[in-house]
Amino acid sequence: MESVRQSKVAKLLQKELAEIFRANAKTMFNNGFITVTIVRVSSDLSSAKIYLSIMATQDVDALFKSINDQKQHIRKILGFSIGKQVRVVPELNFFIDDSYDYAEKINAIFNKPI
Repeated sequence: MESVRQSKVAKLLQKELAEIFRANAKTMFNNGFITVTIVRVSSDLSSAKIYLSIMATQDVDALFKSINDQKQHIRKILGFSIGKQVRVVPELNFFIDDSYDYAEKINAIFNKPI
């Protein structure tokens, strides 16, 4: 069960990370469209699992690798924007959210003629 503080920090991280990905799309992320779908924060608020949906790019894996390579820089930018609201900026762990692909696969199965 997620505490109130965890959910508030998760919403704050989601909002700020979305802004970071939007503002730096051209320079850091090769114009990829990155959406922060889910953020889960640990109970001690020291780490966060961030699920990303990546679109408008030819190579999703390369862009995801680039995001992971720039993880510390993203955390530093995040620290500048939320540093006054949290004591410690959580360690960021990025994952690809494949729920959209899964929904498309299920939809295709249902729409297939029998």
